[in-house]
Amino acid sequence: MILTGLLLAAGSSRRFGPSDKLLHPFRGRPLIAHAATAMRQARLDHRVAVISNPALSVHLQGFQVIRIVPAAIADSLRAGLAAVTGTDRLLIALGDMPFVTAAHLDRVARTATPDRPAASVDDGPPMPPACFPAAWLPRLAELSGDQGAGRLLRDLSPDALVAGHGLLGDIDRPGDLPG
Repeated sequence: MILTGLLLAAGSSRRFGPSDKLLHPFRGRPLIAHAATAMRQARLDHRVAVISNPALSVHLQGFQVIRIVPAAIADSLRAGLAAVTGTDRLLIALGDMPFVTAAHLDRVARTATPDRPAASVDDGPPMPPACFPAAWLPRLAELSGDQGAGRLLRDLSPDALVAGHGLLGDIDRPGDLPG
């Protein structure tokens, strides 16, 4: 089985302020470095990152880097999908989720099946990181606008959900950073 990781990191960081949140220091490293490290440590055959800021590239060793202009979430997803070929499963993670671990990524990937995705969950709807079988990739490619894969995940059965145990926090505003 070929497992590809897709790290989405092409947002415009509007809610964070004038600087790119993914370069903001967090626990001694840029925010993006945490997500990239988790993906490097996960059991993946290939890694792709979609970015809009070329300054992020230095933190993405081991990734095929796709650069796009800042756009809607679905545009980033489609750009990443276009770079992915011959994979059996696609594990999608977000660059602004610094608490996600390689172990969590591996659990999500193992929970997906050839005919059903798997997703993460805490106190809310299913969310990334999520893993999609190859048969679902055309559905992902049909998404548009600022809707991510959430609508494809919302009806997953409980056995397709992996508890995040507090790892799923994302950083959208400076106040989201722990003190």
